[in-house]
Amino acid sequence: SSCFGWIVQRTRCLSTSGAQPQPLVELREYQIHPEHSVAYLEATSDAADLRKSLTPLRFFSLPETGGQLHTATHAYYYEGGHAERNEKRKAMTSSAEWNEYLKVCRPHMQSQKSTLFVEAPLVKEYDEVTGLRDDHMNNNHNHNYNNNINKEDKDCILEIRRYNLILGYDTVPQFLSLYGSGLPSKLSAVGTDPTTSLVTLLYAEVGRLNEVVEIWRHGNGTAAMEQSRVAARGATEWREAIAKIAPLAIEFTSTIHKPTGFSPLR
Repeated sequence: SSCFGWIVQRTRCLSTSGAQPQPLVELREYQIHPEHSVAYLEATSDAADLRKSLTPLRFFSLPETGGQLHTATHAYYYEGGHAERNEKRKAMTSSAEWNEYLKVCRPHMQSQKSTLFVEAPLVKEYDEVTGLRDDHMNNNHNHNYNNNINKEDKDCILEIRRYNLILGYDTVPQFLSLYGSGLPSKLSAVGTDPTTSLVTLLYAEVGRLNEVVEIWRHGNGTAAMEQSRVAARGATEWREAIAKIAPLAIEFTSTIHKPTGFSPLR
């Protein structure tokens, strides 16, 4: 999609009170004291069903390499935008069970960070991109994705790739347009591991602005990631798109995460 089209879509979302709310993805990152990581994960696993009953949890993971370790990373999809998020957060503070969990887990934390993102329009344009909406996660939307998911993928990892872009109103639209122009060739690249799939592409709405995040799932772990990377290098349109994206970026990082046993996406 073009930069102009992206701007028009964003304007429509924000222009009238009668418009549908903009769905939001909240990415929360909690730095855990290393010596408390086991205790934190045990308490959080025990409270997993409670968390899922109170929030629209999409994934919960911990990094293995590529960045700050012992960072509990969890994402939530709010179809109703800010209003739904506010409602859910209020309900959590009113839950006696949740408050008991907080008493146990908060001493294990060093810091907490929350950033709000929006899924890029192209997420809805490709069947190969699952997105974080509930119907996608429940495997009602994407036949190709369903075929690539195997419950025996015990080595499954999430690859979280983050771009910090230069300042400017049109930087993110430019990025999304270029990314979208090359994505089909990457998704169809010969040799891509069949367990590799693009989960979502996000851009920041509240937090560090002009940040874009892509999340990939590799069912066969790092072997799948490496095989798919090699395949992508042979995708001409993708390589051309990345060459044009590079001047827009200040920093780029890639982190490998391991989903927890209770993570919906794993």
